[in-house]
Amino acid sequence: MVDQPSPEPVTLERIAAGFAGRGREALLPALWAVQTAYGYIGPEAVQVLSQALSVPEADIYGVIGFYSMFYDRPTGRTIIRVCTSPSCGLAGADRALHDLCDRLGIAPGETTPDGQYTVEQTTCLGLCEHAPAALVSRQGAGEQQYAPLDIDAILAGQPGHHAAVIGSMTRVLLRDLPTDRAQTLAEYGEYTALQRALSDLMPEEVIAKIEASGLVGRGGAAFPTGLKWSFTRRAPGAPHYVVCNADESEPGTFKDRVLLEIRPHLLLEGLAICAYAIGAEQAYIFIRGEYPLATERLQQAIAEAEAAGYLGENILGSGFSLRVEVRRGAGAYICGEETALFEAIEGKRGYPRIKPPFPTTHGLFGKPTVINNVETLCKVPGIINRGGRWFRQWGTDLSTGIKLVAVSGHVRRPGVYEIPLGVTLRHVLEELCGGVVGELQAVLMGGAAGTFLKPEEIDVRLTFEDLRAIGSTLGSGAIMVFNDTVDLRDVLRRIGEFFQHESCGKCYPCQLGTQRQKEILERLAAPLPGDRQRLADIGQTMTESSLCGLGQTAAAAVLSAMRQWPELFPA
Repeated sequence: MVDQPSPEPVTLERIAAGFAGRGREALLPALWAVQTAYGYIGPEAVQVLSQALSVPEADIYGVIGFYSMFYDRPTGRTIIRVCTSPSCGLAGADRALHDLCDRLGIAPGETTPDGQYTVEQTTCLGLCEHAPAALVSRQGAGEQQYAPLDIDAILAGQPGHHAAVIGSMTRVLLRDLPTDRAQTLAEYGEYTALQRALSDLMPEEVIAKIEASGLVGRGGAAFPTGLKWSFTRRAPGAPHYVVCNADESEPGTFKDRVLLEIRPHLLLEGLAICAYAIGAEQAYIFIRGEYPLATERLQQAIAEAEAAGYLGENILGSGFSLRVEVRRGAGAYICGEETALFEAIEGKRGYPRIKPPFPTTHGLFGKPTVINNVETLCKVPGIINRGGRWFRQWGTDLSTGIKLVAVSGHVRRPGVYEIPLGVTLRHVLEELCGGVVGELQAVLMGGAAGTFLKPEEIDVRLTFEDLRAIGSTLGSGAIMVFNDTVDLRDVLRRIGEFFQHESCGKCYPCQLGTQRQKEILERLAAPLPGDRQRLADIGQTMTESSLCGLGQTAAAAVLSAMRQWPELFPA
């Protein structure tokens, strides 16, 4: 038996050498490499990366301080992050966090005297159907998800695991799938839609098919997808870029995580078709740092696709080339906003830009860019293979096709469900999810930035227009269910904490408004005189004056609850 040579030790110099010459756009992956190897990014690392990437040290410290998963000083060798957002709160996350800290003899935010463990309270981890959840980072070994949270397994160093919980009325995106692993390329197929686009369709014909389908963005904004592609293709300036927004970070939202974990090739095929249609040869998938399993499976799928000739140079002999790069976020909900995401890819703090100009003309690196979320791109291959009329067989004239909804909270089967737009909320809760556990009190539609519905409103059809008509929203498809044992003031407090924590601070209405909103929500049980009016004024100010969608919707759930249950807010 021949002894294998030991791998060379990871050093700052070796890490820096791997990114040398790439410039600022390589900062985020370089910081991740240091963070994974050493557990933190110290002054020596900052100095080495500054020289390798030609980025000022002050700028690097600014980026480290912006993202919650980066540290500029030593932590425990194992960092345990426990989610306490609404779905996990319902499932006992506070008690689990207390029990974990008791066993380790520390408080949240502290490190054990031996330097082994740091425990943190964190916002949503995108594992709402398995609540409560934890994300564990081990120095030199990366991150693992524990859902549901298992303290014994974490402290014993056992691997974390979870499987997708899915169901479907239409069996299009979620048909015949494994739930504990990703589809392999052999199982997925030969990228037939991409082959058809490259061999039979001009780019303009691809865009025409998307426009004919009526597909709109599935991330919440609902902008017509074909129109966005058309604007970008016609925009002057080269190169053009495609960006997939996989920074799904809002409490209650986890549908994109499921697609990334079990159908990565579907996403890659849709991404490649989009790139062909708009004339891009470089694509980025920006995935949230809290999704290590999805990131790993996506990287494996890219390698499979490149080996088979579906990505890379001269794809299938067509003359079209596409390079796909995965960029990992580091804990910042604001990076789900499209321009903040561009800033992150460019190696900066994730601050949103003023619009206009819009990404279709001035996007990533200042060039024309299409940015779509995971679910939107996953719809594309089916439309190219079967046509717009096929997609329109589901839904309504204004809300075409199928939609993924992520249901969490007090239902018997939380999970991701594929529905034709137009079915009722009652059908989703009672038929697909097996019914509500206990007596229904409220449903929060659209996630933390959504609106509340009362039990008598659940016969509403799940379409953009029907929900808009009753003052609600479909958003990205998050549905959070609360029975009558829940104190809705506690839910609002957790939502307030989330937005205060995630505000980037670039604009004052959001920076100060989320802080004041959080403070008032924390004392709802014993309010100060005038709190009710203050809360309404703060919400209106943020909605009308904030720079981006985070601040504009940070008060949506609170204002909705004030309308639905005024008794929760004593005058």
